[in-house]
Amino acid sequence: MSRLLDGRGELGDLMRRARLIDRAQCHLRDHLPAELGDHMFVGGFHQGRLTVITDRAVWLTRLRYEQARLLALLHELPGFSAVTGFDFKVRPVRPPKAPVRQTRRLPASAADELTSCAEDVTDPRLKSALERLASHAEREP
Repeated sequence: MSRLLDGRGELGDLMRRARLIDRAQCHLRDHLPAELGDHMFVGGFHQGRLTVITDRAVWLTRLRYEQARLLALLHELPGFSAVTGFDFKVRPVRPPKAPVRQTRRLPASAADELTSCAEDVTDPRLKSALERLASHAEREP
């Protein structure tokens, strides 16, 4: 495994490239404002162009204004003198956080009121909905 990962095996070129991309990402993030750096990811390098990914269009716009400075920063790093420009892309990098589930409680007295209302309703769909709602009440065993 160590032979594969340290650069002597089949994955050596891939691992060197991954390290270079990680170094570029860290270097650029260190020189950007914190709120912008948190949303900037280096996605790859192809034909002299570095792919920069952001999770929202607003960050992409700000990065476009920083292109000349970012290019100068990259040229400071060994191995990045061949970078001639950037390809900017907007892609959600992190999965969106699931909303916090709010638990609601239905007191037994409210459920009793819903049940009595359901008894007086003639519409079968409304009656069924009221009964389902009342079934969620907190009942003591």
